[in-house]
Amino acid sequence: MTDDTHTIRSGSLTATVKAHGAELCSLKGGGTEFLWQAGPEWPRHAPLLFPIVGRLANDELRHQGKTYRMTQHGFARDSRFVWAERGESRCTLVLEDNQTTRALYPFPFRLTAAYAIDECGLDLTLTIANTGKETLPASIGGHPAFNWPLQPGAAKESYALTFASAESSPIRRLEAGLLRPVAEPSPVKGTSLPLSDSLFVDDAIIFDRIESGSVRYAAAGDASNGPRLKMSWRGFRELGVWSKPSGAPFLCIEPWRGYASPAGFKGEFTDKPGLMHIAAGAEEQLSFRIEVGSS
Repeated sequence: MTDDTHTIRSGSLTATVKAHGAELCSLKGGGTEFLWQAGPEWPRHAPLLFPIVGRLANDELRHQGKTYRMTQHGFARDSRFVWAERGESRCTLVLEDNQTTRALYPFPFRLTAAYAIDECGLDLTLTIANTGKETLPASIGGHPAFNWPLQPGAAKESYALTFASAESSPIRRLEAGLLRPVAEPSPVKGTSLPLSDSLFVDDAIIFDRIESGSVRYAAAGDASNGPRLKMSWRGFRELGVWSKPSGAPFLCIEPWRGYASPAGFKGEFTDKPGLMHIAAGAEEQLSFRIEVGSS
């Protein structure tokens, strides 16, 4: 254990978290590393997205006549969190507003990331507290990247996402990082989304009307054999699925509460679609769980 990282464990399952960004950087079970190890194709593992998800037009946040620079996915992923708890099977990290954050985002807040592991999986609970006197506008999201394929040597095209419910609603896509105005037909057939690099030529697949509360990621025929995982979420309203179309060996499954600015939106940040509006003194809590080896 160092001041920079902490590993929690239960049975044969281990997870390692960094103070930088409160980022999960390893999830191992049964001899398999499930998490992408930040290779040259993409230098991150599982960043936390806060206080925005996606991009603002011109990377500008407008509030009460002032303009602040806010780059894609916000600053939490590049901020150092403080350890609040470092146990055998749990750890908690906290980020509070400070001089650096207020120069980018003029709102008081406290963001808590609590990881807990058991023999079957890992839970992450995110709590956003409004420590100020005015309404707090914010978005938050997870961005975990999993190895694709999970089984070395397996064909990437043998993998699919299987949703808990049919996902027939249109999806959204991005252009220049902003939400296209027109939705597109869902690539999901019933509950199944066969995976291929070509899915991501137009960037992420954004489910802004997601019906499911969970999704299974596995190779075909791996109902009982081979590495696989299930991701479930609570409090999140959207889901992003992303990889790089150049054949990058990772797949991101991203529970979101919020999304990029719609193309053409240039209004006040507080009017941006998709935001939470947290009352003074109140908090919002969201969570997701990654189960490994589950069908």
